[in-house]
Amino acid sequence: MQAYILIKCNTGSETSIISEFKELPEVSEINGVWGKHDIFLKVLTYDPQGIDNITKRLRNHPDVTDTYTMHVLYGQGGTIDEEKIT
Repeated sequence: MQAYILIKCNTGSETSIISEFKELPEVSEINGVWGKHDIFLKVLTYDPQGIDNITKRLRNHPDVTDTYTMHVLYGQGGTIDEEKIT
């Protein structure tokens, strides 16, 4: 399963959140971004609950104020081989 998560956080906490979450094995990419959200997170996991677990962990972080999770729809483009994920 793959998902993209957009994160809003308290001003000045971006660097510490990125440092903390980039260590998780499910996180394949994490970057600070300009705009409505502060951090872009790409998650890839073979555990069906993996994305939910990361989202819960983010939402419980004291400096995270909002998240927006977008699950990838397989079979509609992209570069992930669906057979390797399921």
